[in-house]
Amino acid sequence: MLSDKDIRQIISKGIAVSAIEKQLESFRKGFFGLKLVAPASVPDGIKRFNDDEVKFASDHYQEIMYGKRIVKFVPASGAASRMFKSLYAFREKYRSTEKDLENFNNDKNEDSVFWFIDRIKDFAFYNELRKKMEVNEMDPDGCIARHDYNTLISFVLDEDGLNYGSLPKALIQFHDYPDGARTAAEEHLIEGAVYAKDSNSIVKIHFTISPEHADEFNSHISEIKGKYEQRFGVRYDITFSVQKPSTDTVAVDENNELFRERDGDLLFRPGGHGALIENLNVLEADVIFIKNIDNIVPDWQREPTYIYKKTIGVYLVEIQKKINEYLKLLETGKVSDAELTDIIDYSRETLFIRFNGEFDRMEKTGRINYIYHKLNRPVRVCGMVKNEGDTGGGPFWVKAKNGEVTLQVVETSQIDLMDKEQEIIFRSATHFNPVDIACSFIDYKGNNFDLRQFIDEDAGFISTKSKDGRTLKALELPGLWNGSMADWISVFVEVPLITFNPVKVINDLLKKEHQPA
Repeated sequence: MLSDKDIRQIISKGIAVSAIEKQLESFRKGFFGLKLVAPASVPDGIKRFNDDEVKFASDHYQEIMYGKRIVKFVPASGAASRMFKSLYAFREKYRSTEKDLENFNNDKNEDSVFWFIDRIKDFAFYNELRKKMEVNEMDPDGCIARHDYNTLISFVLDEDGLNYGSLPKALIQFHDYPDGARTAAEEHLIEGAVYAKDSNSIVKIHFTISPEHADEFNSHISEIKGKYEQRFGVRYDITFSVQKPSTDTVAVDENNELFRERDGDLLFRPGGHGALIENLNVLEADVIFIKNIDNIVPDWQREPTYIYKKTIGVYLVEIQKKINEYLKLLETGKVSDAELTDIIDYSRETLFIRFNGEFDRMEKTGRINYIYHKLNRPVRVCGMVKNEGDTGGGPFWVKAKNGEVTLQVVETSQIDLMDKEQEIIFRSATHFNPVDIACSFIDYKGNNFDLRQFIDEDAGFISTKSKDGRTLKALELPGLWNGSMADWISVFVEVPLITFNPVKVINDLLKKEHQPA
């Protein structure tokens, strides 16, 4: 039962009481597990560009994008603390004893803290770290010589040093150059100057951030953007937004009763990256590129990213132009048999739309109406890389509750891996989702779609967490690129593996892809 105090707390966050009731129902019932039919593959669900298509897109990109509003959308609200999980764990248990040193020196794994310490000078942030330590009359070499690894780690993580344990990934120095180190945010500004520049040389980049980091973001962008405006002859239009409190979800205990704080207040939790569909929904643009903050490489590795960003952008524009032509024709209802066949073939072969079993038995008017609604949706072109053992989401053919089979980006949490058949399908994926998206949500009449109308509400999931030593169940909203875009027209295309080089843990920055050439 919700008390008057509960209702006031709910309303203060901009959440409808009915939404909370729906969340509680989700906890009680659980979610409909996705039913995989098969992995998407080339050519069944994934397009592979030929050399001529790639060259055409690269050569004619600016011409094709002329007059279009372009935005680069970068989810960047996550704290970097998970990057440093191994350092936190090491600091908790390391006491510089003889046994600790033996264990430490025997651990030669490239994921280990040993590797982090041994190659500390190869991190882009090393010079800044050294300066912070010198202020305190310390230096990295001295700490290493004394086996005082905890002090070195503390200067990386804590407020007296770099404070990286509390910063978002966007503000961490990722790559080193002769003229200084660059943060992840800085690298995205450079990328944006190449493929997110409009015909007026304005580069629009939108970062989603956490409220507590707003001042640091603003300060950093103000400090660096002038340099890159001068270097690339552009003007940056950088905007920020935060996850709306109205997208938070309640937590429950093990009996599905509302979880309360010590003072009796309801515990709300962020709804996950699926909440960002609200941030995306308010953008005004013809083409939006979506890429995660940590998937960025140094200059010498960047050319394939530029080429394929242009390729998927051009492909999106071509697809949307054709869809709009068809919708205008379908709206009239005056479609010849040959024209209808052309639309059906395009929908199946280029857009990978599978029609339901009733379609071929429908009268012509019914088929026109059916296809009209199938085409009148937001469009996204999603780059997919070949799967080389990455854990996480990928492209699959999925059977919906209504029996229709559609292309979806599917996360591990959405699958019942206890079902052997489903596990086999999931493990046989040929491609992996790197979150490399070009999308548009303007309809053929020039109006923005309301993206909230295209979410699969059954695509959320429930996870187990703890708070103050008590177990709770948390509700994640349908993910931004899976459940939140479930009812979009989804076209999957193959992109090179080099375009996917995320930094999930700190030692990823030591991989050759993130080191100087």
